[in-house]
Amino acid sequence: MSSSEQWSAGKLRKSLLIDERTKQPMNDEPAEAKTNRQQSRWLIYAAFAAVYLIWGSTYLGIKYAIESLPPFLMAGTRFLVAGAALYAWAWVRGERASAAERPRRALWRTAFIVGGLLLLCGNGGVTWAERSIPSGLAALLVATEPLWIVLLNWARPGGVRPGFRVLLGLLVGFAGVWLLIGKGISGGEVDLFGAALVIGAAFAWAAGSIYSLRAPVHSSPLLASGMQMLAGGALLMFTSLLAGEWTSFDLSKVSAVSAGALLYLIVFGSIIAFTAYSWLLRVTTPARAATYAYVNPVVAVLLGWAMASEALSWRMLTGAGVIVAAVALITSYGKHHEPEAKATRAIQDCIYGEALLLITAEDAAGWFTSCGHPVR
Repeated sequence: MSSSEQWSAGKLRKSLLIDERTKQPMNDEPAEAKTNRQQSRWLIYAAFAAVYLIWGSTYLGIKYAIESLPPFLMAGTRFLVAGAALYAWAWVRGERASAAERPRRALWRTAFIVGGLLLLCGNGGVTWAERSIPSGLAALLVATEPLWIVLLNWARPGGVRPGFRVLLGLLVGFAGVWLLIGKGISGGEVDLFGAALVIGAAFAWAAGSIYSLRAPVHSSPLLASGMQMLAGGALLMFTSLLAGEWTSFDLSKVSAVSAGALLYLIVFGSIIAFTAYSWLLRVTTPARAATYAYVNPVVAVLLGWAMASEALSWRMLTGAGVIVAAVALITSYGKHHEPEAKATRAIQDCIYGEALLLITAEDAAGWFTSCGHPVR
């Protein structure tokens, strides 16, 4: 018998062995396990679709919501309702603060600081700005957040200096911003104040993301996020009061489109997509979960063009491509290139944990340890 025949015969004998416990061929995957694996794969696909499409559509949802709703009042209502739902869900599941996580005052202080940066300055700034700029442009300018994370992570005490390729990503990214708003600076169609508000919102998101990774937070992502939404929603409501929105608000003048958009933002944007992203961080790699940063701006631009008749010029498409390429360059480089690796991982930590502290305290500790940063 030749060697190839011996190998084939051995393979045949092995295929005939039966596992006494499962009654399945030992080299075959059990049918139940195969079915569960296929179901899990489809769940992952569905979760990615939710994060890509829903979060990409929230910019257009905001545009519709503020047609007849005051911006800060709308955003405050959105996050107060969503935050209360997440907080209640966490308590029903028994995810209360343990003795080790007290004092509660420290946790709420973090919630108000992060909620103020991410929701009041970040989401509130974008919501206010969308009164004067297209939703697609707002999404593209928000995509510059990783650029600010690089600069803030470099500027902080003990920060990591980015290497050449990350600095190149910075230059490319800001060139993309110039392509998007350059016509506004030269007196063109882009509202410069609205664009500056969104860039400031992206800066606030970056600052909140960096702060949140070192601040004391609840180990339950649901409860921590609920607390931040409640805190941010309260700050937005207070800002709405100071802006005089309550005195001029007339509930009878709210259109069905705005009411439906607000409901969509609460249920889909702040709860369903949040839950999907939180689950993805547990079943897939953070790098894959964070790919929403590349996809959301594209979805927002296309939806704004298709559903709201927003302008889609070659200049805007070019700027979009440049910014997305810069984000990819910054966040993907450094895995096998030292000393860039530490700087890149520090940037990725903020992006991966950006969505209202979806990471747990243990995750953050592990990430900072792997980056060589001191753990709080």
